[in-house]
Amino acid sequence: MKRIFIYLTVFGIVAGSSSCDKGFEEVNKNPVQATSVDPVYLFSNAQFGSAIATQNYQLQIVQQINTPYTGVLEGGNHNALSDPNSNANFNSLYLQNGPVNLLTTVLAKTKDDPARSNLYNMARIWRAYVFMVLVDTYGDVPYFEAGKAFLEGINLPKYDDQKVIYDDILKELEEGTKALDATKAIETGDLFYKGNIAQWKKLGNSLLLRAAMRFSKVDVAKAQTYVTKATDPANGGLLSANSDNAYIAFNSTFNHPLANYFQGTERGNVYLGHAFVDYLKTTADPRLRVISVKYETPGNPIATAGAEDTTPANQEGMPYGYNESTITGAPGFPGKIGSAFKYSQINRRTAGKIDAPEFFITWSQTQLLLAEAVVRGWATGDAKALYESAVKAHMAQMATYDVAATIAPAAQEAYIVANPYTPARALEQINTQYWISSFLNGSEGWANFRRSGFPILPVNTYPGKDPSVKDFIRRLVYPVREKSVNQVNYNEAVARMGADELGTPVFWDK
Repeated sequence: MKRIFIYLTVFGIVAGSSSCDKGFEEVNKNPVQATSVDPVYLFSNAQFGSAIATQNYQLQIVQQINTPYTGVLEGGNHNALSDPNSNANFNSLYLQNGPVNLLTTVLAKTKDDPARSNLYNMARIWRAYVFMVLVDTYGDVPYFEAGKAFLEGINLPKYDDQKVIYDDILKELEEGTKALDATKAIETGDLFYKGNIAQWKKLGNSLLLRAAMRFSKVDVAKAQTYVTKATDPANGGLLSANSDNAYIAFNSTFNHPLANYFQGTERGNVYLGHAFVDYLKTTADPRLRVISVKYETPGNPIATAGAEDTTPANQEGMPYGYNESTITGAPGFPGKIGSAFKYSQINRRTAGKIDAPEFFITWSQTQLLLAEAVVRGWATGDAKALYESAVKAHMAQMATYDVAATIAPAAQEAYIVANPYTPARALEQINTQYWISSFLNGSEGWANFRRSGFPILPVNTYPGKDPSVKDFIRRLVYPVREKSVNQVNYNEAVARMGADELGTPVFWDK
C-alpha cells in the first residue's frame, strides 16, 4: 500500500503539472500577505528602532546612572569589558530589521522616485544620525556596504575609516537638508513631525551643527566651515522650540527601552550616580526634585514601594568605584532596605516611566552647541542668552515626561539668577549643562563629554578595571562574534584604527 500511495502521489503531481496548471499561481498566492511595503513604514520603523538602551556603559561612564553589581549588569560602572553590554548599539542598529538595514532599503526604493524625494532625503538625514551613534561608539564600522545583504548579497560588509564616514555624514546632512522641498509629497508616516519639511530642515541643520562640533579638537577649520553652513538662515535654521524636538513617544504597549531597567526586575539594582545628584543638589537645580526620589522600599514595584521622598536635600547618589560588597564601606553609606540600597533612584513617575519619551536631538542641546560655537568665534549671537534659553528649554522639556515633572518659569528663572553665566567659565558651563540636557540620552552625553572634557567628573577608581582605561572609557569594543564571523574586515579595521580596547579613542577624541 505504501508503494501504491507513493506512485499515485507522484502520478498526480506529474499529471497536474502537465495538464492542470491553469490558475496554479493564483491558487498558491497568499491573498492577505503583502507583496510590497510602502517605504515610509520602513522609515518609521527605523525611527522607532533608533531608541536603544545605553545604561550599562554610556550612562554609567558619564556618571548619571549607577549599579554596584558585577555580572550581567557590569560595564561602565567598573570600566570593565562585557560583550553582552558593549555590543548593544552594534547589534540593535545593525539588526536585520534595525535602522541601518531599513534605511538602506528606503534609500534604494526611493532614490529614483521623484514623487518620494522628501522621504529619500529624510532617510539620508536619519541614516546620518544612526551612523554618528555607531562611529561615536565604536570608531571604524561597516558603512558603505552596510545594510546591503538583501539588496546586493553583501553579508560580510567591510569596515570603513571613521574619518571617511564622518565626511560622508557631513555631506549627507548638508545635501539631504537642502534637497527637502515643501512643494513635494509630504510623508505623514514620519514619527517625528508627520513629514513637516520646515521642521525636518531644522533637524538636518541641527544634526549638521552637532556633527561639525565633533571636530572641535581635531580640525578647527572643518568645524567652523560646517558650523557656518548649519547656522545659515537661508538653509532653514536650527531647532527653535521644544516642539521641534526629535523624540519617540512610547506608550503602555510599546515601552521605553529602559523600562525594565527602571521599573522591572532590575529596579532595586539601579541608582542615580553620585556626581549627577551632587551637582544638581549643589546648584539647587529644580530638575533634581522631578528626576530623583528615595523610595521607602526601593526594590518593590512602584505600587508597593511606599513613601516617595523627592526632597532635594535628602537625595544621595551612589558613588563609583565599588561593587555590591565593597559599597558598604563607601563614605556616608546610607544602608540597605532588604536587598536594595538607600541611595536615590530615578523617579518612576516621571523620567523613569515605562512610556517615557526617548529624545534624540533637542532644542536645548542645539542652543548649547550654538552657544559654544559663538564662544569659539565660529558663529554669531549672544552666548549668554543662548545658554540661559537652553537651560530653561530643558527644564520646560521635563514636562514631556509627565505633568508632575513640570518646572515653573519662576523656578527656571531663579536657577539662572543663582547660577549666572560667566564668560571666563563659558565652555565648562555650557558643556556641563549639555550633560544635564542629555540625561538618559547616553550616546550623546558620552560623546560630548569626550569631545569637550566637561563636566569635570571624578575618575572611577574601581580596582578591577580594564587595563586599557587610563581615566574614562573612550570607545566600546566590537561584538565578539565579529572577530570570527567577519574576521578579515575586523582585522583590517583594528590594524587601521588601533587596538580593539575600551581605552582606544575615536578619531575626533584625539
